[in-house]
Formats: sequence, structure tokens, C-alpha cells
Amino acid sequence: MNPISSRFTSASLLSIPHTSAIISAMAFSSSSSSKIPTFKEKDEDEEEKLRLVLKYHNQTKHSFTAYAKGPRGLDWANQPNPFRRFLSAPLLPLNEPSSSDESSPLYSSLFDSLPPPKPISLSTISQLFYHSLALSAWKTIGTSTWPLRVNPSSGNLHPTEAYLIAPLIDSLSDSAFVAHYAPKEHSLEVRAHIPPTFFPKFFPENSFLIGVSSIFWREAWKYGERAFRYCNHDVGHAIAALSLAAAELGWDLKLLDGLGAEDLKKLMGLNVSSVPEVESEHPDCLLLVFPDGTRDINIDYHGLCSAISSEFSTLEWKGKANALSKEHRRWDIIYTTAQAVEKPPPLVSSSSFSIDASFRSSGVFSQSSYDKKLTVREVVRSRRSAVDMDGVTFIDKSLFYQMLMHCLPSGGGSETQKRQLALPFRALPWDAAEVHLAIFVHRVSGLPKGLYFLVRNEDHLSDLKRSTRSDFEWERPDGCPDDLPLYKLVQGDCKKLAKGLSCHQDIAGDGCFSLGMVARFDTALREKGSWMYPRLFWETGVIGQVLYLEAHAMGISATGIGCYFDDPVHEVLGFKDSSFQSLYHFTVGGPVLDKRIMTLPAYPGPTTDA
Repeated sequence: MNPISSRFTSASLLSIPHTSAIISAMAFSSSSSSKIPTFKEKDEDEEEKLRLVLKYHNQTKHSFTAYAKGPRGLDWANQPNPFRRFLSAPLLPLNEPSSSDESSPLYSSLFDSLPPPKPISLSTISQLFYHSLALSAWKTIGTSTWPLRVNPSSGNLHPTEAYLIAPLIDSLSDSAFVAHYAPKEHSLEVRAHIPPTFFPKFFPENSFLIGVSSIFWREAWKYGERAFRYCNHDVGHAIAALSLAAAELGWDLKLLDGLGAEDLKKLMGLNVSSVPEVESEHPDCLLLVFPDGTRDINIDYHGLCSAISSEFSTLEWKGKANALSKEHRRWDIIYTTAQAVEKPPPLVSSSSFSIDASFRSSGVFSQSSYDKKLTVREVVRSRRSAVDMDGVTFIDKSLFYQMLMHCLPSGGGSETQKRQLALPFRALPWDAAEVHLAIFVHRVSGLPKGLYFLVRNEDHLSDLKRSTRSDFEWERPDGCPDDLPLYKLVQGDCKKLAKGLSCHQDIAGDGCFSLGMVARFDTALREKGSWMYPRLFWETGVIGQVLYLEAHAMGISATGIGCYFDDPVHEVLGFKDSSFQSLYHFTVGGPVLDKRIMTLPAYPGPTTDA
């Protein structure tokens, strides 16, 4: 037994029923519990891609005996620039919405119904980015100054970039165009002008596109091989942030997942970049933004691919990408995996896709849980990642239940939880949710401490029961809403367990509750393909963004936890293979604020930053 894991065999760790099985599980090494399955029904190319994906996933697990490979120390001289700029590209300044803008709906109302759609204009495009991907503040202490953003990112490193692909927009551009969003300047860098016939031919009236990409080097500089996971968490956070900012304007948002990776590169101009590969941008996804209530949207992917190939290949791209670091350390497995999970081009037989534009309200258990005066703008721009939790704050179970109601994919009512219909999960194109929540309840008044499970796709319930420990209770808590599929697995104090599983971080046990996001893993990859791997992380990021905003709207705080011991988590839950895998951890509670750190406005920011 190694000295690190031995501390988890102490009887003082847990005082809950059935502890012997759970404690003994904590003493195992976490190096090899997941086997790589054989996918006989896949062709050889897809089998090889799946093998590479699973190799990456298992190789980048943290264990009690070893962490995933990363830098031995931080090379501060080569810390990546957090801002990509395209030097010499025309800059279109966006507006900073007024803080007294009364048009922003109340946060508590947004999950129930959307306001009437606003027209596309300089003002509304400005607002969309300002409430999703812009800077939210600057922080300073001593000689150090650094920016925060509306969208969260692991280590505040921000690998995510965004591109606006739009038709002519009055007062912004006199032609259809592709532009990179520059958050520090809150401006658009025009990269190219595109044919005026492109949008009317393929997309509904009053719609536009947002492309999302990732620069792996920004995360790998600090986190090494595990950075690919964190980049995809951040993609999910960005999707949810954009979805909610669009909803504030009466717009719907849907991820268009039928294009291949090469098509996305051409759309965003990533195929013409001259930066070193380690600083290149990986194409993640394309989002369609359109007025709520739009009906009969059909995307002809095959025709769209042909147009992108012919029309975007001849565009004149403006601006040269800036260098982010002088020197780099390349983590080959990240780029090998990224290539393996790239979406292939669409087949002719599946070239069209119809969007269901119907909006499903989220469930309501306790509307009084929220500050009734908080607008969407106030919540999204005040969101912060907690650095520490106070270890004393309690929340009432009504707040806890309400927060979980907004984590459900299908909304409220009698709908079985499965389909992704509610905000912001409706942005995701796969029909059924793949991620569940294993929750460590620490300080929720009226709810016993213990381990709980939120089943976000009830079709998975029987598989989950078979895959988890046989002595788990799977009982509904007293007072739990009928339409909230929450189950108590085992009762007792699990603060030390939560801390131990999350790389010994106190924050996992000092909040009101913490959780692990558990994805249906092998089957999702087998049914859909290797390209589903990053999308599972996207779904966890969307859930994480909801938890962030819910916490802030209820007067507490939250933070994502990327560092946890993978297979010990699975062993505690009873998973013996990779049918289910934990992909992201989270904690919610009362934050500890460092009063030494000063907060400065986002715009205009300081003239220098570190």
C-alpha cells in the first residue's frame, strides 16, 4: 500500500453505512481499472481513432501514485499571451452596454420563457459578446494585474477563441464578413468579407454563426497532457455562456454538428494561419444564432460544405496572428488525440438536418431562491470562480433542489429526463443527455449528509444501478420534487472523502456540496464515434456554467475542479470498467474573499497587465 492512499483507509475518514467497501476501494491503485474495449462494428480507421482516444483518456488520469504528465514547474518567461490578435486586421469597436440598461430580463425568468427577439445590430451583437466572452473585471495585488472574463476557464488561461460569421449588419459592416472577437478591446477584427449570397442560401433570416476554437498551448503550458480535457470543459462553458447571452436577446442557439473539421477551419480562416502548430487553433464547433420561435430550419450540410469549399477557399484573409510565447513544450499526445476526434465531413445520405426550435421551460421548485432584482446581465458579469470555501455556509434544501432542477436537460413537468430541450442544454445537438451528477452533500439544511446521484437521462437508470455498488440505497430523499430524479446512495459525512478524491483540495469538502460529473462513456463512443469524446466534456462544461450562475444568483459561489483522482472516484461509486467515467468535478458554497486583491473595471482596463 502506498503512503498516499493509506490515509484513505482510516476509519475516521467516513462515518457512513457500508463504509468498509468504500474505504477498501480507496486503497486500490488507480492505474488500470479501465480496459480499452474492442469496437468490432467500426471500420479499421475508426477503431484506431477510438484506440487513440482511450489511450489518451487513460494516460491522463490522476492516481494516488502519480499525476498525469505535466511540466515540473511553470516557465513564467514563456507564459502564453491570453489574447490572440490578428495584427493589421481592421478593428470594429463594439459598444459597452450601459449598466443601467433596464431591458435585461431578470435572471430567474430566463429559464421560463425568452423575451421577444431583438433585431441584429451593432448594439445587440455588442451585448451578446459583452455578456458571454468579454472581460468582466481586472484584479490587482502589488505589482501583479490580471483580467477575468465572463466565461470561466481552468487556471484563468482561456484557450477558447470565437469568430463571428455574419451577413451585413447595419452600423457594423456593409457586407457579409468573418471576424475574430478580441475580448481585451471588446472589438471585432475583420478577417475576410464573404459573398452576400452565402447566408440567404443556407440559413434563416436574421441569423448568424459563431465559430469556436481552442489553443491547446495556453492550457498545456500549465497542465501538460491533461490540458486537452480542460480545453473542452472551456468549450462547454463558452457554449452555455453564449446560449444564455443569446437568450437574453430573445435569440435561440444551436450547435451545428454536421460539418467536418476542415470545413470549420475554412469558415474561421484557421487553415491560412502561419503560427507554429503548437500555437495553432483547433476548430471545435459552429453555433447558429437565430430568433426564438423560428420554425422549419433545415440545414443542407452537403450543399453547405460544397459552398464553403468553393467560396471560402478564395477569400482574402486579413491580419497576421500574434505570437503567444517565445518557446514551447509540445505535448504530442494532445495533438494526436485532437486529430483523432476531428469530425469527418458529412455523408450525402445524411446531409440535411432539421432544428426543433420549440423552447422548454425549466422546472421550478423554489423561485424565491433567487434575488428577484438580479438581471441576467448582473449575474453573468458578476460570476467569479471561488478560490476557497468557508466551510461553514449552509444552504436550504429548497435552494439545492432548485439548482438541480436547472441542471436537468428536459425542463420541468412530466417529461422524462432525457432529451435536451431546456436552456442552455438545448444548444447541444445530441438528442439525449449523457452526463449525470454524483453529489457529495455536506451542508444542506434539511437534507442528510451523504452521497447522492442526479440521473439526467432516466434511460440510463438501470445501467447505473447495475454498474454501481450493490449496497447503494437508490432512495428518493424526503421532500424531493417528483420531477427531480435525485437519489440518495449512502448517508453520512463525506467531506474528507470529497477532499481526498479531488486531489486533496479542501475546497471540495468546505462547500455546501461538491460533485463529480459522470458520463456514459464506452457506449456513447461506440454508438457515435471517436468525435463524441470532446463533446462529453462540452456537456460537462454546460452543466458547470449553469452551476456557476445558479450559485451566484443565490448569493453563494462555485468553482470547477479539474484535478481529481479518476479511478478512485470510479471505485467509490463501484464502476469496474469504463462504462461510466467521471469527467469534471465541481464545488458550490460560501466563498472566502481575499480582501488584499483590488477589483478594477473591465473597460477601460489598465495600460499594463501581467
